[in-house]
Amino acid sequence: MKKVVFFIVFCWVISPVFSQQKTYCNPINIDYGYCPIEPFVKQGKHRATADPVITFFKEKYYLFSTNQWGYWHSENMLDWKFIPRKFLRPEHKVWDELCAPSLSFVNDTLLVIGSTHTKEFPLWMSTNPEVDDWKELVHKHQAGAWDPQLFWDKEKDELYMYYGSSNLYPLYGLKLNRKTFQPEGEPVPVLALNDDEHGWERFGENNDNTFLQPFTEGAFMTKHNNKYYLQYGAPGTEFSGYADGVYVGNHPLGPFDYQPHNPFSYKPGGFARGAGHGATYQDANNQYWHVSTIGICVKNNFERRIGIWPSGFDDDGEMFSNTAYGDYPTFLPSEQKNHLTEHFSGWMLLNYNKPVQVSSTLGGYQANFAVNEDIKTYWSAKTGNKGEYIISDLGEMSTVNAIQINYADQDVEFMGKPDKTNGHQYILYASNDGKNWKIVVDKSKSTKDVPHEYIELQVPIKARFLKLENHGMPTGKFAISGFRVFGKGSGEKPKAVKNFVPLRSGPKVKGERRNVWFKWQQEPSADGYVIYFGKSADKLYGSIMVYGKNEYYFNGLDRSDVYYFQIEAFNNNGIGPLNEIKKSE
Repeated sequence: MKKVVFFIVFCWVISPVFSQQKTYCNPINIDYGYCPIEPFVKQGKHRATADPVITFFKEKYYLFSTNQWGYWHSENMLDWKFIPRKFLRPEHKVWDELCAPSLSFVNDTLLVIGSTHTKEFPLWMSTNPEVDDWKELVHKHQAGAWDPQLFWDKEKDELYMYYGSSNLYPLYGLKLNRKTFQPEGEPVPVLALNDDEHGWERFGENNDNTFLQPFTEGAFMTKHNNKYYLQYGAPGTEFSGYADGVYVGNHPLGPFDYQPHNPFSYKPGGFARGAGHGATYQDANNQYWHVSTIGICVKNNFERRIGIWPSGFDDDGEMFSNTAYGDYPTFLPSEQKNHLTEHFSGWMLLNYNKPVQVSSTLGGYQANFAVNEDIKTYWSAKTGNKGEYIISDLGEMSTVNAIQINYADQDVEFMGKPDKTNGHQYILYASNDGKNWKIVVDKSKSTKDVPHEYIELQVPIKARFLKLENHGMPTGKFAISGFRVFGKGSGEKPKAVKNFVPLRSGPKVKGERRNVWFKWQQEPSADGYVIYFGKSADKLYGSIMVYGKNEYYFNGLDRSDVYYFQIEAFNNNGIGPLNEIKKSE
């Protein structure tokens, strides 16, 4: 009988590896290249990419981003296959790859071009991008644009280009000749920052730097119900408040009006922070998504990742991107969930700031950094050897639905895309008492590069302890910025937050109206809070996640407008009720 019972448990535990997942978790898990920008090698080799764009083309999702020596495609927006490809000609030696590329299509042809200040870069085309099958459509494109986007207005069969990346100059748009794809006419200024009015456009980590001008970049156009939505990133890629805003017009070259809900893509708090310089696309079910840049920015300002957020347009044509609980397990397109109300799986983080045991510690890279919900800090073992481990104590028996393993780049040796890799090799164990362990996932022989590994269990398990044991690293030491366990605890959700007050200068009082100071009474059982904001009580589309505090300074308001705010508490057991909405004149 003992042998039979052991066999049944073993099969039940191992099976999740082979199941079809219904969720994903940001940052997305792709094989980001190691420090592909040559000038920054001296600052320490590390993974980096940004400025992503995704399009759904011929029943597949195609993902391009900065300096990756290739691109990815996927059938489900979860499993991404990398296609190696060098797009630039040998004489182009500055960046050596596509930087902030444009990805779009016209009819049955996918189009790609990278950033340049010259007029010699090619515009590439492919009708079969599932493999490395590309040709030059235009040998020397004459726009010479940085952060370009080609936009095909399908109904009018017209082509436009948008571009710009500067803290001095606006974004520009111009029409392209439909046959030659070259510029037709002069560029038109289409958008400039107005940080005197829009607090979120101000420079700095907290939108409070008055010495430097903010940057605008990452122009992207989406057409919806005969309206043109011109998106842009601000104020700087290295900041947690890096966000995307949008202006709306009736013509591809404007004029454009500032949308009331802005920034529409914004995530300043939580584990994965930043949601700027992105692109909007539709999935196989015509639902909208927004892909954008997540900042780490520790080893240098351009150490970044990619996030995907459920997005859309409400009944009034207001564009939104839902980032609330946006770095928790989120439903994939296959689940066809409502992007305003049903995107989140409801699985909570079980091990925030809970006790941790480790095999060894390198210098100041302490063990608790792996569970503090800060992607900028990490624990590192002294080696990358087999047997190094980290144990997370959930504090109580809990239901575990998913695990995310975020590797950090400590003493890595690669640069660019390695041709071959041993992958991240590990075994994940679970235990009720911290002594007797059962295997949950065995990837000790894996050859896959999974820097932000995410595993959804087909059958949830009950456990108090999770142990991640290293069996091999592609390069560098065994280092973890986030060992994140998701599911439900066995206790109570937090109660409603009391005494929530947004403090802001009134319209007739001298003061800084772009800033608001939130104060509230600490809810004893809460791990954190989500603050919602908007310019009408029924459209609180903006959100800010705050851990372990009972105050928050938010400097991202528009000076002239009335705002509405609401707050809820959360912990490992679930989300508490929303408090009453507060109005701020």
